[in-house]
Amino acid sequence: MSRLARTIQNAKVGVFFHLIFVLVQFFARKVFLENLGDDFIGTVSTLQSFLGFLNLAELGIGTAIGFVLYKPIFDNNTQEINQILRFLGHIYKKIGLIILGIAILLAACFPFIFHDTPVQLSLVYYSFFVFLMGSLFGYFFNYHIFLLQADQKDFVVTKVFQGFNVTKILLQIAVVLFLESFFLYLTLELLSSLAFTIFIRRKLRKEYPWLSLSYEKRLKTKDFENYPFLIKKIKQVSLHKLGSFISGGTNNILIFSFINVQTVAFFGNYSLLIANVDQLITKLFSGTNASVGNLVAEKDDQKNQQVFWELMAVRFFIAGVGFIGILTLIDPFIKVWLGEKYILSLNVLLVFGINFFLGQVRQPVDVFKQGYGLYADTWAPVVQGVINLGVSFALAKPLGLAGILLGNTVSLLLIVMIWRPYYLYKQGFEMYLKSYILGFIKHLIVFFIFVFINYFIIDNLQFNVDNYIGVGLKTIVVLGLCTVVYGGLLYGTHGHFRALVKRLMSGMQKK
Repeated sequence: MSRLARTIQNAKVGVFFHLIFVLVQFFARKVFLENLGDDFIGTVSTLQSFLGFLNLAELGIGTAIGFVLYKPIFDNNTQEINQILRFLGHIYKKIGLIILGIAILLAACFPFIFHDTPVQLSLVYYSFFVFLMGSLFGYFFNYHIFLLQADQKDFVVTKVFQGFNVTKILLQIAVVLFLESFFLYLTLELLSSLAFTIFIRRKLRKEYPWLSLSYEKRLKTKDFENYPFLIKKIKQVSLHKLGSFISGGTNNILIFSFINVQTVAFFGNYSLLIANVDQLITKLFSGTNASVGNLVAEKDDQKNQQVFWELMAVRFFIAGVGFIGILTLIDPFIKVWLGEKYILSLNVLLVFGINFFLGQVRQPVDVFKQGYGLYADTWAPVVQGVINLGVSFALAKPLGLAGILLGNTVSLLLIVMIWRPYYLYKQGFEMYLKSYILGFIKHLIVFFIFVFINYFIIDNLQFNVDNYIGVGLKTIVVLGLCTVVYGGLLYGTHGHFRALVKRLMSGMQKK
């Protein structure tokens, strides 16, 4: 199978299973909130954030391993692949033991951390160790899946993982509805992780009969010296991963600490909707990174700029439509889906919209930065994380949830939206930043015109949003208007957007 064919297959499988997962997840969320309660769901979300923090011990090693596997996979060097994966297994086992030790120390503090939580402490402990065991399976047994991902067979992992995930959720729904058991609900999490581990290892044996899945060779310190490039990449990627976690993975912990556990659940409902949309977009663009990497290797500066601004136009289009969608559609959907008590304030919704917008328009810079291999700015993600936490701490009490989320906004603006373009243009494109600033401002002007036009139109439309049909009708009308208005504005004002649309239309006609 060709590289392009595998890329397309990964995207198709990813989108298909994600849509199924989203449908099941939305139904399950309502069932769990109604039958398990806001306090329990909020507590579980907080515990998962604690585990996310513990998993920082991995520090991007798996990502860096992918870079090293590409060449031996291309050369079909099975001996080298086995050696690299044994190297990874050696490190991952140590990391798993470190995480287990820290987790036990953290669990000793739970009586103090969760003293105001209505959830029984025994249930808190069981929840934590169930999720911990699921995480440790990855460090001790599942790390071989990096081979599938590096070999462009991520669709195999997606099928198995999402298949078990959907099955687990359906069983959890049944357990909650008919048995009303918190412990069985959590036990299914553990059984699902165990079943995935067993099944994926069988898949690996079938896909790669020559692959060693045992720890037959004990690596020593000197073996680390065989991979200087890998060690360098691990150090760089690890700091970027640290910054990313602080920017997005600490929200639940901060909300739990400064507000209450119920707000964690309320925040999770909105995050679930926006994150699923974001993940769907990510899967649609799943082949972009590899394509840009190949483009950068051609060293055609004019073509690089053409593709960069085409991607920027598309991301602005998605960001603009998503921004209006968040402000006008999420609240009606939450009200019908879960009930009016789960609706958050307009200030919080606005910050959600801004963060989604920034998260989309940053992508072209991030993709080309990765294509050029520009990870040496290791200070940037650390500073981003410090800014995020500092602003969140400062604004949490006066502004509540909106203040915590503004930490993400400010850190994105200062580091991701200002520093990264400068770094890319200086070290990657080797151009002055002026052209980027002018192009970005032009996009912003068109975006603000679009927001004004759509707000005026939508504000004068009347919808009955007391049921799913009404919400669905409003969604179709709003997204349709956004597509026509913003698409028309971009087509009329941006040559790169016109060129991309014409090329896509030409490709569809030929097909």
